[in-house]
Amino acid sequence: MDLGLNGKVALVTGASQGIGFGIAKELAAEGARVAVSSRTRDKIEAAAAELGARPYVHDTLDLDAAPELVAAVERDLGPVEILVTNTGGPPGGDALEFTREQWEAAHRELVVAPIEMIERVVPGMRERGFGRVVSVSSSAAREPIPTLMLSGAHRPGLLAAFKTLADKLAGDGITLNTILPGRIATDRISHLHGSIEKAQEVAREEIPAGRLGTAEEIAAAAAFLCSERAGYITGQALLVDGGLTSGV
Repeated sequence: MDLGLNGKVALVTGASQGIGFGIAKELAAEGARVAVSSRTRDKIEAAAAELGARPYVHDTLDLDAAPELVAAVERDLGPVEILVTNTGGPPGGDALEFTREQWEAAHRELVVAPIEMIERVVPGMRERGFGRVVSVSSSAAREPIPTLMLSGAHRPGLLAAFKTLADKLAGDGITLNTILPGRIATDRISHLHGSIEKAQEVAREEIPAGRLGTAEEIAAAAAFLCSERAGYITGQALLVDGGLTSGV
């Protein structure tokens, strides 16, 4: 299937490893001109070299740096036609023990930072009559995970914002959709379980598919939502979780 991504300019944040790297790799394989960003110079430059992408050092929590990032990408590659916002997640812990500062940081990271990026690219997308925005969230946005209070409390807020923006921008040829990964075989889940082998062992017992998902499987879904073929899909949140989420 031709996704119509050849030559499109795509910016993927948080792309030095894991899911972000996987999405950037898939977009590059489809012929997109890919810009990747991360807060760590060495990691993002190494990732970009492997991908054939353009690296940018950017911390998503630095809201004032968003205009500079978008401007730099557009100077180097051209107008941003595809934006993939990908961040990590706030720390887990006891639901009643987070500080006010942690609550505010989680809101900044999971809600405000993606919106800041979107606000910078939407005017150009409107002028050109085409745009794709995909957010990488978590299945916790649909079904809260007890140990991930901050994530479960804030991610649904971005889903609501995306639904509102999707309705507003659909007539301009711009779509906004969200990927909701379940348990994916990345460094993060390895850290949470102590090892990737332990995480796979738990997955065999708890996930209907009987295994962890892969970054490549998330990337395939994201690439489709970024494509011309997905122009009639907007305001949606797609679970990619091997059947883990039990809610309707």
